[in-house]
Amino acid sequence: MVGRHTACEIRRRPYTLARLGDDGFAAILAGTSLEARWLELEITETAVMRHSEESIVTLRALHDRGVRISVDDFGTGYSSLSYLKRFPIQMLKVDQSFVRDITTGPDDAAIVAAVASLAHNLGLKVIAEGVETPEQLILPRALRCNSFQGFHFSRPLPAAEFEALPRDGKSLGA
Repeated sequence: MVGRHTACEIRRRPYTLARLGDDGFAAILAGTSLEARWLELEITETAVMRHSEESIVTLRALHDRGVRISVDDFGTGYSSLSYLKRFPIQMLKVDQSFVRDITTGPDDAAIVAAVASLAHNLGLKVIAEGVETPEQLILPRALRCNSFQGFHFSRPLPAAEFEALPRDGKSLGA
């Protein structure tokens, strides 16, 4: 798909950053004809921390190729703040477990606010995951989250239906 970012999750073996390495990702990009600038690699905190030194090398090489890198499910894994300055990431994805109870749980709202503030202060974009109701969208929007994901916008779609959205004058925008 030209002009749209394609997100790919790296969660568990055998697709660890250290095992795939830059050459593995280069082969995948070549095999799919996807330009690196359109690829967003979503990695969990756990995936980053496994083989962290090798992961740093791979992430920097991918970043240099133009791949966008986000930390998925932020706040549910190791949550080592030191990697936020060590790894070349561009986005933090606030885990849906915090967004789910954002309207009823003051702790969840505080966590989302803290993550959004931290990310913005580090020059990172913030994505709120798991937005399922209009009410759950209010606070992340007020906190200047850059993007939102969840059933409030759309259930998962087959590729053909997703590709038809712009042709039909529709979008999934917030």
